[in-house]
Order: sequence, then C-alpha cells, then structure tokens
Amino acid sequence: MPISSPTSKLRVDISHGVARLLINNGAKRNAFDLDMWRALPPLVAAIDADPEARVLVVSGAPGLPFCSGADISEFSTVRATSDGGRAYEQANGEAFDAISACSKPTIAAISGFCMGGGMGIAAVCDLRLAAAGAAFAIPAGRLGVGYPPSAMRYVVAAVGAQRAFELFFTARRLTAPEALAAGFLSRVVEEEDFDAEVTTLAETIAANAPLTLRAAKAAIRAAAALPGAPSLAACEALAATCFDSADYMEGRAAFLEKRAPKFTGR
Repeated sequence: MPISSPTSKLRVDISHGVARLLINNGAKRNAFDLDMWRALPPLVAAIDADPEARVLVVSGAPGLPFCSGADISEFSTVRATSDGGRAYEQANGEAFDAISACSKPTIAAISGFCMGGGMGIAAVCDLRLAAAGAAFAIPAGRLGVGYPPSAMRYVVAAVGAQRAFELFFTARRLTAPEALAAGFLSRVVEEEDFDAEVTTLAETIAANAPLTLRAAKAAIRAAAALPGAPSLAACEALAATCFDSADYMEGRAAFLEKRAPKFTGR
C-alpha cells in the first residue's frame, strides 16, 4: 500500500526497493514547520515497517533544496512562549530520533541549502551525499536559539566536538568540499551527475540482503557509540538471525552458481 503523509509538505515514493522521503515546501525553500516535524516519526515508522522499502533516501523534492532549516515565521506563533518553544523542541527531537532509529539504511541526498534543522536531519542519516553546490550551516548563534543536548549529540557524532564548536560558535556557511573535509559527507558529486549517483547508490544498497544490512547498521552504530545505538546483545542477536535466514542460503547458492542473488529479507 502507498504510504500516505499527514502533510502535503512531505511525501513518500517507493520504487525498486528505495523509499524516497521528499521534502516539498517550496514556498519556504523547504523550511520545516511544526506540522512537518510531527509528521516525520509516523512516516519513518511506516517506511521502516514496509517490506518493499529496503533503503530510505531523504531529499528535497525535484527542483527544491534539501532543507533551509526551521520555518522562522513560527518564532512569533508556535514558538512565541517558553512552553511553545519546549513543545517545538520535543517535536524536533522526536523527528531526529525517528530517523536515527530506522533499522534500514538511510541516505541524506543534499542539494542546495542544508541549514539548521536541515543539517540536523542530514546528521541523523547513515550516509550523506551532496551536490557540489550545496551549502551547510547551523545559524543558531545568529538567532538566539538554544540547541538541546538531544539534538546536539547527533551533530557531534557526525563531525566531532571540534567541528561542532566551530559550526555553532561561528554560524558560518560551509561549502560542500568543506563539509566533506569535516567528515560530514561521504561523497560530493557534480550537479549534473547527482541524481543518478544517488539512485545508483540507493539501488545498490537495496539489492543487498536486508537482514545483513540491519545487523551491520546496528553493529556499526554500537561500535561508534552513536546516539541511540543498540546494545551489544541486540547486535549479536541480529547477526545470529542472518545465519538462520533463507537469504543466507540464497547468498551462498548465488555465489556458487555465479549469479546475482535475489534476497527476500527472510
């Protein structure tokens, strides 16, 4: 079944094992409002539960930037009071946690602006690719916004404490090559090749054994002490499941028969 979205500003397409979560708020240069933050957890949970989806790609809708951050107009409305601000931060944190907790591989496909909360969304994804013209910043210091530790830990996990200090203290923009050098990105791709590169990467991942990918993701997150990482016992259980699976038998058979495997996630 298609995955419906609580808001028209986020939509999900699934094809060839790849779920694409598209940010579609062109009127605000893909800024996130409160409704969008609240919509993310159920959308990601639905993608995680869908057997057709083997990898999740988060990006701007065609022709739009990745995300220009939070919708500043809500500072004078839903975030005008301390209670409203705390409720907003809770929704924000729950959205980050939902993407981080997704058991399937996640890719942030970044073009154009990746600012503030947008950089937070990218930080909680497993892999981050950017088009060569992408720009990155966390301008909280110019807005008087305080980032809670629950959100800050993802940025620190992505770039380390030293780079996080620089990002927050200066609020300056980074180019895509600078973000690559900082360790925030795994790859920078020329603009004309970007969409094809993202599709190739996502479909390559989607063709691999889902249980193996799930176990590998859990173990890597645990080894790197990433936020929300599973316990060692949980990682060992996931790895053990692979050896009892039909996909393990299929992988061995395909290797011996010198053909491409067809994995089912069972």
